[in-house]
Amino acid sequence: MGKPTGFLEYARQGNHCQPPLERVAYWNEFHPRLGREERQRQGARCMACGVPFCQSGAVLNGMVSGCPLHNLVPEWNDLVYRRKLGRALERLLKTNDFPEFTGRVCPALCEAACTCGLNGQPVTVKDNELGIIEEAWEQGLMSPRPPETRTGRTVAVVGSGPAGLSCAQRLNRRGHSVTVFERADRPGGLLMYGIPNMKLEKSVVQRRLDLMAAEGIAFRTGVDAGRDVGQEELREQFDAVVLCCGAAQPRDLDVPGRAGVDVWFAVDFLTGATRALLDGTYCPSAQGKDVVIVGGGDTGNDCVGTCIRQGCKSVTQLEIMRKAPGARTAKNPWPEWPRVCKTDYGQEEAIAIFGHDPRIYETTVSHLLRDAEGHLTGVETVLLGPDRKPLTGTEKLLPCQLLLIAVGFLGPQDYVPEAFGLTRTPCSTVQTAEGGYSTNIPGVFTAGDMRRGQSLVVWAIREGREAAWEVDRYLMGHGEWTELPLIQTD
Repeated sequence: MGKPTGFLEYARQGNHCQPPLERVAYWNEFHPRLGREERQRQGARCMACGVPFCQSGAVLNGMVSGCPLHNLVPEWNDLVYRRKLGRALERLLKTNDFPEFTGRVCPALCEAACTCGLNGQPVTVKDNELGIIEEAWEQGLMSPRPPETRTGRTVAVVGSGPAGLSCAQRLNRRGHSVTVFERADRPGGLLMYGIPNMKLEKSVVQRRLDLMAAEGIAFRTGVDAGRDVGQEELREQFDAVVLCCGAAQPRDLDVPGRAGVDVWFAVDFLTGATRALLDGTYCPSAQGKDVVIVGGGDTGNDCVGTCIRQGCKSVTQLEIMRKAPGARTAKNPWPEWPRVCKTDYGQEEAIAIFGHDPRIYETTVSHLLRDAEGHLTGVETVLLGPDRKPLTGTEKLLPCQLLLIAVGFLGPQDYVPEAFGLTRTPCSTVQTAEGGYSTNIPGVFTAGDMRRGQSLVVWAIREGREAAWEVDRYLMGHGEWTELPLIQTD
């Protein structure tokens, strides 16, 4: 695959990145794509590995290595090199329903497992993936292709995040009539409101939603399943129901002073910021404030970037874990996922503006300080020991007028499983049949974070695809699956 000597001839070149001090002035994406010839050279770097770890999706030492979707990476890298866009797109869409999303927000598990990365720089798999799908949109290859015939079966998909959308798309292409229910005012779920615009512009999400609607999928927004509509009503109207409601119950902080204003869960803060961009509505703003973010993951970093664009006075990100090493250790060899310290876009921007990394490690909030009117004025932090217990005498005060909580999620909000009478796991997710997606209620299935817990977009897409296959087998009584080609190849 690719050029036999390409990995020796060409250096890795990712999509260009605009400097931090320039990009913080606006909310748009800031990674201009490479030109066609440059992208061709990056495809040529693929090594034709005897065992392509990039597409393995194997669990090594507790972490996934390679793509969970088993994307046919060497195949479409070769086709990128040979300038066969149509065929590259065909191979890409065979395993990935939404490469325009994963090509922007996925942490690139594929690249971490790339053989080129063993002794050098991995292939730009993620950027190549994005290059294929975006050029396909530009050239009109992504046109509506509704199924030629309908099965007469109907399916309700509750939730329009990546799991719900991938499940709906697969079932629709199988010929079932699919209606997607979304409690927000716009479909897209996490993709629309949970990921900031500078990582995933909402026009990209809407473009895909419009295509799905043109292929026959119905979207009903402003409908909250479990409240506005229940199990009995959905089961009467549809032959099957798939719940893809995500893990929307955020973890909280149980510290003195928590109750009151100026404290937001990260997901609500990011949703408000996106709504403000789309509609001009009110949102909690970091403008002119000292911001403290509890949580060092991707969501915490998204909050950093958002606060900077809103004009915060300062931003501090607290991480309970110790700082990871700068390079792989002997206990973390290739092709395991690299457990190394990474500086993401928001942290890069904070360094450029404030002159230092916003992250403080092995630290958490122990107390919130408020004035006589109840407004937040500061937080007391404390260092954590190896057992993650507070170390007495390490308390420190930080000015803070806005506190954002980004410490993960516990599972789906209780009212949805309760309304449907679903059995829960000890981890608060919805229990399904072993290795499957069916719940304890016949005809009701679940997929995505609601089933597996908080995870990645790429995992949600995989779960939605697999759940669709199981739903189809339930509806049709067999496991055969045929559908039209997704595109017309060149």
